Amino acid sequence: MPDKGGLESVEASQRPDSQVRVFALPPRDGASPTNVVEGFLEALTSDDPSYAMARKYLTPKAAKDWRPGQQTVVLADGPSARPVGQQDAGDEGQSFSLSGRQVATVDKQQAYQPGSGQYNKNLHLSQVKTAKGDQWRIDSLPTGVVIGESDFQRIYQSVNKYYYAVNSVAEDDPPQKRLVADPVFVRQWTDPLTETVKEVLAGPTRWLDRAVRTAFPTGAGLKDGVESLAPDDANKLTVPLNKQAEDVTPTKCREMAAQLLFSLRDLSSSSVSEVELKRADGRLMCALNESEADALVAPRRSAVLDEQYFLDGKGRLVRMPGTSSSDREAERVPGPLGEGEQPMRAVAVSRDQERAAGVSSDGRSLYVASFVTSASLGDALVRSHAVDVKDGLSTPSWDGRGDLWVADRDPGDPRLLVFGQGLGDRMQQVSIEGIGDGARIETVKMSADGARIALLVKEKGTTSLRIGRVERQSDGEGGLEFSVADLRVAAPEMEDVTAVSWAGGSRLVVVGREAGELQQMRYVQSDGSTPTGQALPGLTRVSEISASEDDRLPLLAHSDDGIVRLPSGAAWQSVAKDGTAPVYPG
Repeated sequence: MPDKGGLESVEASQRPDSQVRVFALPPRDGASPTNVVEGFLEALTSDDPSYAMARKYLTPKAAKDWRPGQQTVVLADGPSARPVGQQDAGDEGQSFSLSGRQVATVDKQQAYQPGSGQYNKNLHLSQVKTAKGDQWRIDSLPTGVVIGESDFQRIYQSVNKYYYAVNSVAEDDPPQKRLVADPVFVRQWTDPLTETVKEVLAGPTRWLDRAVRTAFPTGAGLKDGVESLAPDDANKLTVPLNKQAEDVTPTKCREMAAQLLFSLRDLSSSSVSEVELKRADGRLMCALNESEADALVAPRRSAVLDEQYFLDGKGRLVRMPGTSSSDREAERVPGPLGEGEQPMRAVAVSRDQERAAGVSSDGRSLYVASFVTSASLGDALVRSHAVDVKDGLSTPSWDGRGDLWVADRDPGDPRLLVFGQGLGDRMQQVSIEGIGDGARIETVKMSADGARIALLVKEKGTTSLRIGRVERQSDGEGGLEFSVADLRVAAPEMEDVTAVSWAGGSRLVVVGREAGELQQMRYVQSDGSTPTGQALPGLTRVSEISASEDDRLPLLAHSDDGIVRLPSGAAWQSVAKDGTAPVYPG
């Protein structure tokens, strides 16, 4: 540090600071209607979760009736406020129109829903008597909160809260429970840890509710009077619960703690490594640390280090280590798929890496074979009647339950098929809610938990990414009936999506292009939101993409340069000039 000399001013450009916090100001005495509206909209962008300052711009009755938590409307460039010239006869107040291009809505469950179209709402002001004279205040306003996209990204952060996948009939009590990510948005400057715990206790969002369950009893919540939670010096978080949460078994209590621990793991500002649940009277219910939670919950990826797989120039399945630092070259897998008895054009490796499914080079036949040297290819599980290769079977996909999914793109009989445990005699056609006539599934990607499915759907000349909820119901004979419900668009800004892969609990990597733009690659969340600060370097003409559940492993892609991969913090690297169909297990 210098110990002498004077101070000099330095000219420096002002750059936006993502860590800045905004504090709202109250309305000025004698403020005009325009100033009141502008001040109110500015107050909505503050970091005050109760909107206490924003309510000062409202009349007493409007402040009491306003429910900002009902929804948050996100506009591309923020709301534009304009006074409405024509007033109703006898109305001495002032009306303003709020407008803008809507990009999303966050509901009262904090769930994100992409949206489009024009937002147009009105608010009204009137004069109220105060100790300092008549003042303009807002007496009627739209439901919830309306803010710009940049303010939304500054105020909120996406958090995965976790619930257990509904078990199938065949596994009423599996040794390890499968967790399903349910993304929500919490305010990142107003105790996000406590807000995340509250969101987990509140239960799954409506969209996911029918595919998951929570270990917490109905009515469970924090003990009355508990407003904030914080871990101690040993990173242990103590969560006092109300009486509705007390009557549970020790096993159920551990499941509850695991839900909280995994949800807090995904919170960037959290360092919690142990969760302790307590009754309202202070007695201990149970405690769970990270290693115990990992033993309770089924791993989201294979216990074996995920290897990378692709087809060589002769249609044979080969594999190589997932870490780019390994010196081992690609080698053919044991068994018929590596021997090339039947050349393949698409493959999917099971998550236990003991077998794989392959689509024949003509696109018509689906096979499953084990990675055993003496194994035979056997008969095809299904055959498509499509004439053209591009109309045949899609690349198959395995879920974490061991079921195999594939789309038959035959124009005469398009269908989505599932094979229970990858067996041909357990084939079932899956009903899909929300796909119109003339639409066709081009690509199928199952999540590891088996509760969600990503589909590339071609309709009217464009291909969009849709995320659906997978529901399993008993058929009354000991089996299951599968269905896909509530399809929603996950990358609405992309006009044409080329490839997609799951890249985590609720994240996907997508290749596509927006209207009038070149092809690009980006991450998106399963709820349709776009993570900030996760840009990917460009690549020429990508036709296939694959990511591991482990974000430490590189992306795999098939481009004009053949098979390439993207290690963390590095540039794209060539793997095989004549390879195709790159995949990770799943």
